[in-house]
Parts: sequence; structure tokens; C-alpha cells
Amino acid sequence: MQQRLKTQYSETVLPALQKEFNYGNVMEVPKLEKIVVNTCLKEAITNMKVLDAAAEEIGLITGQRPIITRARNSIANFKLREGMPLGAKVTLRSAKMWEFLDRLISIATPRIRDFRGLNPNGFDGRGNYSMGLTEQIVFPEIQYDKVQRITGMNITFVTTAKTDEEGHALLKALGMPFADKK
Repeated sequence: MQQRLKTQYSETVLPALQKEFNYGNVMEVPKLEKIVVNTCLKEAITNMKVLDAAAEEIGLITGQRPIITRARNSIANFKLREGMPLGAKVTLRSAKMWEFLDRLISIATPRIRDFRGLNPNGFDGRGNYSMGLTEQIVFPEIQYDKVQRITGMNITFVTTAKTDEEGHALLKALGMPFADKK
């Protein structure tokens, strides 16, 4: 079964971007490569169960088992040693990526409190976009009664776009609710 957003990309977004940026070849048109969902908890230094719960919730949200990320360096002031587990991360590609993006756009972002659009300044200069969510409970897979702790997450959209303008046009055409640039 083909995903709704993937069909929309191939039927409407691809020709529109090709015309807008005057690409000679369809392969030049930017596309979404992967989505990385990441969380990091400082409480994981003292309480490993907090990290296990957060990893389980990310697994529910994405439909894929997360990997545990570990500290690269030791920092004495934070009581952090190299190799200690700190967070969880999932990299989504192909069908799961399109399905997650669809749920993020149509279900999760409208449930964000005081939502006025995503910050359009989250691009990195190479067409990739990063955003942060402060609460995991905006996703319907998370049952509010079973949440031990409200945790946030970073979501990064990796594209094949060469510039921020191309990346913004791609994500906007896919339905990302960006706020107006100031």
C-alpha cells in the first residue's frame, strides 16, 4: 500500500518543484531521505528507568525500536562519564518515514498548545530542517494516564535539497505548517 504523502509527492509536489526551480531532470528535484527522531534526558544519569520509558514511547510514536545513545565525552561537573546511556534515537526511512510525516502533519501539530506554525528558521544551510517538540503527548499513540514524565524530542528532516529555499519549498508543498517569515 502506497502512503498518501508519497503519492502526493510523486503526483503533485515533484512536477510543481521541477517547474518552480526550472530543473531539467526529475532526479534533480529534492526529496525527503530520512527523518531522525531523537530524545536526550539528563535524568538518565541517575535513573535508567526514565530512559527506558522514553525509549518505549519513541518506539510507540515511530513504530520502530529506538537505539540507546551514549555520552561521547566525560564531563565531571555533570557527573557524566563516557559511554553512559543518555537518550534514544530512531531513523525512519521509506514507508515508515512517510507514515510518520503524515501523522505529524495531520494529527500531532494541530494538538500542540498555542501553535502558530513551525519556525521557518530551523534550516541548516543545506536544505535539512530540524524542529523540537516539548511534549510527547501530542501523538495519539501515547496514553496520557500512563506517562511517567513529559519529555520532548528533536525531529530532523534530511532532504536532498542543496539550499534552504529548496528544502523549505519541498516541506511546505508536503504540508508542513510553517509560520510566516518575519
